Amino acid sequence: MIDMTKLDKILKRVEKPARYIGMEKNSIKKDLNSVKVKFAFAFPDVYDVGMSHLGLHILYNLLNSEEDTACERVFAPWVDMEEEMLKENIPLFTLENKVPIKEFDFVGFTLQYEMSYTNVINMLHLGDIPILSKDRKETDPLVIAGGPCVYNPEPIADIFDFFVIGEAEEVLLEILNLYKEHKEKGYSRIKFLKEIARIEGIYVPQFYEVHYKEDNTIDKMIPIVEGVPKTINKRIIKNLNRSYYPDKLIVPFIEIVHDRIPLEIFRGCTRGCRFCQAGMIYRPVREKDVETLLELAEKLVENTGYEDISLTSLSSCDYSQLQALVSELMKRYEQKHIGISLPSLRLDSFSLGILKEIEKVRKTGLTFAPEAGSQRLRDVINKGVTEEDLEKAVTFAFNEGWSTIKLYFMIGLPTETKEDLLGIKKLGYKVKDIFFSMPKEKRKGNLKITLSTSCFVPKPFTPFQWVGQNSIEEFNEKINFLKDEIRDKKVTFNYHDPKLSYLEAVLARGDRRLSKAIIRAWEKGCKFDGWSDLFDFSKWMEAFKETGIDGDFYALRERSFEEVLPWDFIDTGITKEYLIREYEKALER
Repeated sequence: MIDMTKLDKILKRVEKPARYIGMEKNSIKKDLNSVKVKFAFAFPDVYDVGMSHLGLHILYNLLNSEEDTACERVFAPWVDMEEEMLKENIPLFTLENKVPIKEFDFVGFTLQYEMSYTNVINMLHLGDIPILSKDRKETDPLVIAGGPCVYNPEPIADIFDFFVIGEAEEVLLEILNLYKEHKEKGYSRIKFLKEIARIEGIYVPQFYEVHYKEDNTIDKMIPIVEGVPKTINKRIIKNLNRSYYPDKLIVPFIEIVHDRIPLEIFRGCTRGCRFCQAGMIYRPVREKDVETLLELAEKLVENTGYEDISLTSLSSCDYSQLQALVSELMKRYEQKHIGISLPSLRLDSFSLGILKEIEKVRKTGLTFAPEAGSQRLRDVINKGVTEEDLEKAVTFAFNEGWSTIKLYFMIGLPTETKEDLLGIKKLGYKVKDIFFSMPKEKRKGNLKITLSTSCFVPKPFTPFQWVGQNSIEEFNEKINFLKDEIRDKKVTFNYHDPKLSYLEAVLARGDRRLSKAIIRAWEKGCKFDGWSDLFDFSKWMEAFKETGIDGDFYALRERSFEEVLPWDFIDTGITKEYLIREYEKALER
């Protein structure tokens, strides 16, 4: 255990000390001496972000429901806290028992965003755990990772002992049970890794070798240990009704990004938007039935005290029994002033009846994602919504008293023209015109339209995985063009930093040679790269230069269909032929 006197002293000097104290309602603290497996669940961002992540709550409660396993949480300490910890020589510790993470059997990271990779390295360093897997001793924890980023684990392959590809609820228990067996027989790190490498969904990078061609592309990747699979199949939970879901959630003392009950209604998505990685990797669609969800909602309301239930999924409006679920939830909770929110509204399946139900408790802003400004480009990306859908949706919303509308777009999509960019402005102005064409007495509130644009990042396992990203200069030209065009007090234009999106593309599509560059960037002081005030692009560029990495090779280069991609050894259940067909269809638009 760390020195509590020192900890108390430094907590008085940092902002938001509640990030580091634990002891929240529904957190679970076990006696670490009486369990067989100690698992530190590591989220490589600050507490406020990590505690909003549903996967953390599921796995934390699942592992702690096993009598002989303890799961404790650890987050990236904010800059002020890290400074104090280093001054006082306090290693990175878990919240529950305040034990240094190096004393755990496993440190398991969830990788939700490529820009958190330097935080992973920083957390290992603060925890006194060797950064490279090859440098870890028998007594060091096994450092593992899961989450959407591990569908291309190669840029961080040298850092992790193994990856869990796909949904973790079942496979994690298989791993821990095997670990217990090994511990009883006399544990050897390499023997354990060889045995789990045979479990479906597990990838142990050190058992594979990558060969490159003269032009720097990959020639082949081969297993160098007998018995390990050539292809890694992702794991999926077949029956969501029977899969584990917590009936309690930890309730933080401080405000977090999403302060509410997340009720997961289904996994997967049938839409097939060609830019969307999640829609491809989380297939097939599996729904929970209404009864299961109502039962869970009841327990979660009782155990948390939250006043908002968020129906989460990739596209909540596509849940086949949404009307029945929302009506029943409203019937039960309207009197208690518990609101229901749908975080991912689709314009086409925008159900007026459902919105009417939801607004009974409270009105929040409405968010829609047309993604592209013109119908042609929406067809290219297979986003099946029309301008008419948007008109219908906002007209209804304004009639019902909404006045804050947010529209999400992407710039830099394949085949994009100036005309498509102008479409973003046109849609924003159209929404404004709809509001002001209503009779004065019908308009409620103060109209606020936000047009939010992100820079398109081509991702693995999508039909656009072969596409070259726009350069930073091209993105800036497009942003400046829209800035000049959109000049209206009622319409706000927001945009992402193209430099950040460029780096995200490099890390999302990179190969093993990037590990050294990521470590070099961290050595130069890079961390919390997803936070604009801490992001330092020049340090990354220096790191690339010093390690011989050409970022453009990964981000901007168009790939051929014949090229071996760094993630080709993973099977998500979607064939390359299907993705090629979809890409070709896109280009026909």
